[in-house]
Amino acid sequence: MGYLSLGYGHPLYCQSLNEFGIPAELPRSGGNYLQRRISETGYVDGMGAYPLFTCERWNKLPEDLRSIGRKLVSFSAVLDPFGHYNESSLREYFPDVVLPFKKHFVVNFNRPLTVCSHHLRNARKAAGQLDVELSRNPSLWLQEWITLYDQLVQRHRIGDIRRFSYCSFTRQLKIPGMIALRAVHDGVTVGMLLFLVQNETVYYHLGAYSADGYRMNASSGLFSAAIDFFRTQGFSWMTLGAGAGMANTPDDGLARFKSGWSNETRIAYFCGRILNPEAYADIVRERNILPTPYFPAYRKGEFCKQQGQPVNKE
Repeated sequence: MGYLSLGYGHPLYCQSLNEFGIPAELPRSGGNYLQRRISETGYVDGMGAYPLFTCERWNKLPEDLRSIGRKLVSFSAVLDPFGHYNESSLREYFPDVVLPFKKHFVVNFNRPLTVCSHHLRNARKAAGQLDVELSRNPSLWLQEWITLYDQLVQRHRIGDIRRFSYCSFTRQLKIPGMIALRAVHDGVTVGMLLFLVQNETVYYHLGAYSADGYRMNASSGLFSAAIDFFRTQGFSWMTLGAGAGMANTPDDGLARFKSGWSNETRIAYFCGRILNPEAYADIVRERNILPTPYFPAYRKGEFCKQQGQPVNKE
């Protein structure tokens, strides 16, 4: 394959999110996470990087969490669905919360793939209008990407951690194993997809399109080209991620789109562990937080959707 990459587990990825916390290492498992101050307290907790936490040695994760001890109030993360674990082991690692969170749509390159006929028609239309280009050095396309992502932010009013900043993208596009495909019409970039590679798996990271890109079916053209390319590179899987929102819903258009390209699904688990029970209880009590399935309870509503602002600012 020729790619030496840790994907979402690369330290540079966690560092790209340093506006939301202090990047920290889990040395035994080879994972990275964010330490975050808990407002109006002297406490800190830990969060896996958005959108997925991964590590090199999953069986060492419990040792890392034990070694942290009471330094963190809690630790929470959405786990890589391709991690080397099972649900039983997760319940040992995370005795407080193990929740089947989102269904991720996957292309298994070792099985036959029948793409939705609607997607194929749109891909053919796109091929007649757009040129698709690939780069293993997507930082060269940073400004085109920022321009497209700004439009996505405004269209969907993204204001939470998914907004990403200009500085965040400058780091992300330099991560080893980050690959971009873009759709070009008359010399103008109208759509782009970003992927991270890790071992035998390709992870779809983000995609964005201009108004012309939507009109010319750039999404279908790019996903078709990406699947064709990565199939030839020796990878076993390509994960397209999950649908929109916080739950699996049958009327989710993004989920239907991704399902049409996939031949398999995997579940990503949300997991949480209270590391300092006394501090956790104190914070919940002082803030008069009612019983809630949200974890950690004292951060409920923190990542609510807000009005998005342009990314193209440092």
